[in-house]
Amino acid sequence: MPATCTDTEVMPQYSFTDDYSEGAHPLLMDALLRSNTTQQLTYGNDEYCAEAKRLIREKLQAGEEEVAIHFVPSGTSANLISITSCLRSYEAVLTVETGHIVSMEAGAIEATGHKTILVPGVRGKMTPENLENTVRQHKFFPHNAKPRLVYISNATELGTIYTKRELQALSAVCKSLNLLLFVDGARMGVALSAPANDLTPRDMVDLTDIFWIGGTKMGALLGEAIVVRNHLAEDFVFHLKQHGALLAKARIMGAQFAELFRENLYFDLATHANEMAQRISAHFEQLGYQLAAPTETNQVFIALPMGLITRLQERFRFYIWKPVDEETAIIRLVTSWATDSLEVDKFNAWVKQWSV
Repeated sequence: MPATCTDTEVMPQYSFTDDYSEGAHPLLMDALLRSNTTQQLTYGNDEYCAEAKRLIREKLQAGEEEVAIHFVPSGTSANLISITSCLRSYEAVLTVETGHIVSMEAGAIEATGHKTILVPGVRGKMTPENLENTVRQHKFFPHNAKPRLVYISNATELGTIYTKRELQALSAVCKSLNLLLFVDGARMGVALSAPANDLTPRDMVDLTDIFWIGGTKMGALLGEAIVVRNHLAEDFVFHLKQHGALLAKARIMGAQFAELFRENLYFDLATHANEMAQRISAHFEQLGYQLAAPTETNQVFIALPMGLITRLQERFRFYIWKPVDEETAIIRLVTSWATDSLEVDKFNAWVKQWSV
């Protein structure tokens, strides 16, 4: 049982704020050190990027004739470049109101001149019915911006995942409406490793037009891998260059992604993150607390009394996601590839102590 914190005592804090507070997995650091002094071609033409692309294609079960793969340094650059590469100046993006591009990227999409059209979400997800209704409401052409691309994320901002049936239905509606389907994969690893997941990496190729695989939140120092279907792949590299994301030392990302996908490290790390979140979530439920959203991946949303939240903040860092009333708020806890199971046990013990 944790000791009580006195008024003068400063306790160390362990972070559950995000899944990128740590640096990189040791195997990735080793790969970077091994490759460090080798001379390589620049701008993604090095042997490490080539190896990473080969290994990712193997995992996707997709050949070069089907997809192109490009490495970019951040999630915002992945979203911005992927979306703007697909759109003409008068075309718009459809996204649920909780979409990352809506509130977490400083209006990056709107800054390019493209309108974002909000679609009501269901547990953070886009539904075919809501998508069709919204498109129908934005057909006063040429006065409305023309809907062209659907943005979703898997896992979503609420930690929920798309089932294969859901993604198939959404993909079918997009095709019927002549819309492109784009998936933000910042947390693709935890989504495809979730206990309830029935999607395969190959399904992502078959059911979408463009998606990306997150590295930053899955053990890499930095880097995301954009996977582009061949009908959109021509000249994609020019968009990287224009947006400042074609790194001279792209080898840094290539070496890391090669290590993540050489065996099963990417999904092993994701599974660990999910298991740590499940341990926290299950403990809250055992104590009688009500989850604000089902814990499907590595994010836990729980409504707690403000008094308990204050006590937890003495030892742990996390976001107060949304106030419920003056006495209660929803907090978000995020676990990562590096979350220490002992710290999870300490967190659970601290919750139990101050819940009595």
